[in-house]
Amino acid sequence: MSEKVKKIVLAYSGGLDTSVILPWLRDKYGCEVIAFAAELGQGDELAGIKKKALASGASKCVVADLRQEFVDYYLWPLLKSGAVYENGYLLGTSIARPLIAKEQVRVAHEEGADAVAHGATGKGNDQVRFELTYMALDPKLKIIAPWKDPSFELTSREAAVDYAKKHNIPIEQSKKKIYSRDRNIWHISHEGADLEDPWNEPQDNLFVISNPLSKTTAKADYVEVLFEKGAPVGLNGKKVNSVKLLQQLNMMGGKHGVGQIDIVENRLVGMKSRGVYETPGGTILYTALKALETLCLDRDTLHYKQQMALRYAELVYYGKWFTPLRESMDAFFDKTQERVTGTARLKLHKGHCRLAGVKSPNSLYAHDLASFKMGAEYDSTDATGFIRLFGLPMKVQALKGK
Repeated sequence: MSEKVKKIVLAYSGGLDTSVILPWLRDKYGCEVIAFAAELGQGDELAGIKKKALASGASKCVVADLRQEFVDYYLWPLLKSGAVYENGYLLGTSIARPLIAKEQVRVAHEEGADAVAHGATGKGNDQVRFELTYMALDPKLKIIAPWKDPSFELTSREAAVDYAKKHNIPIEQSKKKIYSRDRNIWHISHEGADLEDPWNEPQDNLFVISNPLSKTTAKADYVEVLFEKGAPVGLNGKKVNSVKLLQQLNMMGGKHGVGQIDIVENRLVGMKSRGVYETPGGTILYTALKALETLCLDRDTLHYKQQMALRYAELVYYGKWFTPLRESMDAFFDKTQERVTGTARLKLHKGHCRLAGVKSPNSLYAHDLASFKMGAEYDSTDATGFIRLFGLPMKVQALKGK
C-alpha cells in the first residue's frame, strides 16, 4: 500500500522522465499532482509545457521565470568562487538543482501540498541535490522519488519511451534519439546513448548551443568583459543586464565552439559517468575573471582562494548549497572580490578562449618592479640574504646528510 499523500508537487521539465512520472504518480497515489516547471533559460523547451502537463494528468502547472535569480544569486557566486569540478565541469546542472527545489518547496507551501517529487534516477547526482534541498528547507514534506520505488517498472529510458507511447504522452525522445540532456542559461549537458562508451567521439550533431569545431569560422572575434567587484556588468564598454550579458556571451562563444568539455567524472553516488558539456558564456567569464584576479589579488589570497574553490566545487556538486559552510565561503569569496574591478579582453577562435589583454584601476602590477631593468625601486642585493634564510632548512638537511 502506498503511503497516504494528499497532494504532490512534481519538479517537471517536460522531458522523458517527468513526462511518464506525472501520470504514474497520479495513478499510484490517487491524489492531485501539481507540475512545477522552472524557466532557467532552456530556450524553447518550455513551449507548450502547461498544455502537456495538464494533458498528462496534472491538476495544475506552475511555471516560474527564475532566470534573474539564477544568474545573480547562484551563477555569479559560483563564478566568484572559481569552482570547477574535477578540472573541467563548470557545474551547470549542479548549481541549478537547489534553486529548482527551493521554488518547488515554495509552491508546495502555497498549494497546501504535503509531498514533493522529482524524476532523478537512483544512479545519478540529482537525486541527492533535490532531496538535500527539500530536507534543508522543509523536512516535514514527504519526498517521492519514483525511480527508487520498487513498484516503478520503468527501469530504463527505453522502457519509459514505450510507456509514453502506450499512454499517448507526447515526447521528443525515441529509442534512436535518447540522449539525456539538461539545459539552462549556463550550459547544456549530454549523457547516455553512444556517449556511455568513453571511446566514442562526440559527433557533430550532438552539440546544441555551440558549433562543432568543424563548423566554426576562420576569423576570430574579440570581446571585452567589464567586472565590478567580481561580478560581470558590461560588454564592449556598455553596461548590460546580467541575464542579457550571459545570453550574448553564449552566442559569441557558441559561434566559435568555446566551452565544449568531454569528461569522465566521479559521481557522488560512487560510479564514474561520461558527460559532454557546452558552457560557452561561462567559459568566457571564468577566463576573464581569472585574468583580472591575477592583477588584483595578492599572492596569499589568490593561492588560498584556489584551495577554497576545490571545496566549494564539491559542495555545489554534492547538492550542499543550503548549508552554513557554503554561505560562509560565499562571504570569503565576496571579500576577495572587493578589489576585482576592471576589464578583460578575450579572443574567441576555433574552440579557444584566450586572454588578449587585461586592465584594472586596482591593479597590483607595478611596471617598474616587473621590468628586467634594475632600478632604485628594487635592491637586488636584498635577495641574497632572503634566499640564504629561505633555503636554510634545506642546507642544514644536506649538511647533516639526511
